[in-house]
Amino acid sequence: MKALVHEAGKLKISEMKEPVAGVGEVVVAIRAAGLNRRDLYIPARRGNATEALTLGSDGAGVIESLGERVTTFNVGDEVIINPALRWYDNSDAPPADFDILGMPDHGTFAEKIVLSAEQIERKPTHLTWEEAAVLSLAGVTGYRALFTKGGLRAGDTVFIPGAGSGVATYLIAFAKNSGARVIVTSRSEEKRKQALALGADIALDTAGDWQQQLAGETIDLVIESVGRATFNRSLSVLKKGGRIVVFGATTDDVVDLDLRAFFYGQYQLFGSTMGSREELRDMLAHIEKYGTRPVIDAVFNLDDALSAFDYIEDSKHFGKVALRL
Repeated sequence: MKALVHEAGKLKISEMKEPVAGVGEVVVAIRAAGLNRRDLYIPARRGNATEALTLGSDGAGVIESLGERVTTFNVGDEVIINPALRWYDNSDAPPADFDILGMPDHGTFAEKIVLSAEQIERKPTHLTWEEAAVLSLAGVTGYRALFTKGGLRAGDTVFIPGAGSGVATYLIAFAKNSGARVIVTSRSEEKRKQALALGADIALDTAGDWQQQLAGETIDLVIESVGRATFNRSLSVLKKGGRIVVFGATTDDVVDLDLRAFFYGQYQLFGSTMGSREELRDMLAHIEKYGTRPVIDAVFNLDDALSAFDYIEDSKHFGKVALRL
């Protein structure tokens, strides 16, 4: 079968052995897969590893075969992949054996994948294959950050730096569905317009003076994923006693923090990573209740996957990028 693999330090389209379902496993014929920024970092993490690894964490497809003892699904069922491996119940942090699909396990950028039946969920019927394929990782990341960790309530104002990311588009939609006010930032005027069209109430230029532009606004919750470039600026607009959730760092990981200002401000800081199966199922129920659809910027064929990687690395996209298989 055809797959996008990392092998001997290179990304390439290659032929891989077709998977076979073992006990408790299913083989899913992938219809579409979703790219995440995580996929860009795996080649550097693997270095010159000689064994071919199929990349990809997100995907959707049709069950092709069942292993023994699989009773909850049938051949022909349309499903999405849960990339949060072995994290079933909501908890303060992932379990010790938690991994993300796509390394060290073979991922979704292939015509077929075999995985535990515990790692699939039924595809929401209102979504296309491409929409379903880009949902799980970014959607559950945003859901956990916003609700489990951030404790978002109707009437809150949430501040989201970096409006163009896939997670940010989910955050905007989920927050607006829940009756919150949403303020975002972006360096791109076009992305600010797109965020407003998606439902954001205010879209600020990242390069502007946020405190001046937000005069009169009360920020209850900040969802941060940019890192050093915006962390302290985000903290500076948060109300005293407010909540800030960090789930990523697309710029430098290390930030300088004025501890005295932090504890005098009585701020609450939370870390967040992806989410449990319980939260994924809650997120799926949320999008079905509100008819929410993922924002897809571009769709590439598997043969053009390297161009899709370049597209994401250049941060050209607003929302998600999918691969069609």
